[in-house]
Amino acid sequence: MTRKILLILMLLLGSAPFISHAQPPPQATVYYNEACRDCTRYIRDEVIPLLNELDIQDIVLKDFINESENRNELVERSTKMGIPPNLQGHLTIFLDDRIILEGHVPGSMIRDLVAMPEESFESILVYQDKMAGMNEVVEDYQIWAFAGPTKTYSMAQPVAEYLNWFQSNREDFSDPDDETWGVWTWLPLIVSTGLLDGVNPCAFAVLLFFIAFLFTVHQIRAQVLKVGFVYIGMIYLTYLAIGLGLLQAIVITDIPHFMAKAGSWLLIGLGLINIKDYFWYGKGFSLSPSGWLQQKSMSWLQKATMPATIVGGFLVGLCTFPCSGGVYVAVLGLLSAKATYVMGFGYLLLYNVMFVLPLVALLLVTSNRRTVGQLMRWETQNKRTIKLALGSVMVALGVIILLWFV
Repeated sequence: MTRKILLILMLLLGSAPFISHAQPPPQATVYYNEACRDCTRYIRDEVIPLLNELDIQDIVLKDFINESENRNELVERSTKMGIPPNLQGHLTIFLDDRIILEGHVPGSMIRDLVAMPEESFESILVYQDKMAGMNEVVEDYQIWAFAGPTKTYSMAQPVAEYLNWFQSNREDFSDPDDETWGVWTWLPLIVSTGLLDGVNPCAFAVLLFFIAFLFTVHQIRAQVLKVGFVYIGMIYLTYLAIGLGLLQAIVITDIPHFMAKAGSWLLIGLGLINIKDYFWYGKGFSLSPSGWLQQKSMSWLQKATMPATIVGGFLVGLCTFPCSGGVYVAVLGLLSAKATYVMGFGYLLLYNVMFVLPLVALLLVTSNRRTVGQLMRWETQNKRTIKLALGSVMVALGVIILLWFV
């Protein structure tokens, strides 16, 4: 009996190194949209049974659309790992930080990746963002081991083909460029689009009229500046409130990045309307403030009191949105899809500063009697050219967002 006990102890001690080095199954964290029927079906019927079969029992489901803390966590996790925006899907599965599955990745690929030896790769990402349940033809997928270029393969080609290529060429790879949505990605986008949105003939015309009116009632320059800044401040707050409302909008569709895509198409459509106005001004639908709102804002501004200026600025902010809101909606769509709420709020504040900056510059330039009349005539004479330029930039921006950002 003693010999048997000693033998068992020796066997256990001899196997201890192997037991201590065994890798525990990874944790699976699934970030998804609970409102997406195809996503929930894919997770319930394919992903969870497969992970359980692979002895992965620790599975955490996180709705990142309706729960802002989950969205913040996903963005921070993706940013920390350096996952570029073009490889971020509408559904993300992390198997620890080693295997990242973006979109609807076939179960056979998941099985192959989990079975790969640990030395095959440190971290790997597979991107296949189409949903077969929406009658989309799935032909290929992208794969990236966080070094070297992203490779695209047909669905018939196994992940082992990429890993063979990766192992053969990994010594030639330099460190990947930082393609994350950091400050140097967001800042140029927010500043340029905010300024573009602010070059708004609707708001310009009303501000010029308002300044001219103040001079006709013999207001001094200091008073013109004071009232003018209150007027611009109200436009800022109104436009900011519109943006916050849109950011908080409930998801109404299963289509990935719907708001960004819809905003981009809206931006292109509004740009084409502006271009149309250059050739056929006054014919058909045009981007102009609502007649009722414009009349109301003018009547309030003509009272030239501070409370009336506040109300007038609010009304002008409302009637400005239909003129150039396509830019705003497109940018808000990107913020809702790619940024945390706190980050999105900060960039929204900056966007609206850039939006009113042209108005501030115009107020400073026109706050003397000699220039305001000349600028009013110039704005009237060049209204069609302004619409052509603005419309062309809007169309180009919409196409750029569709091709490279969503």
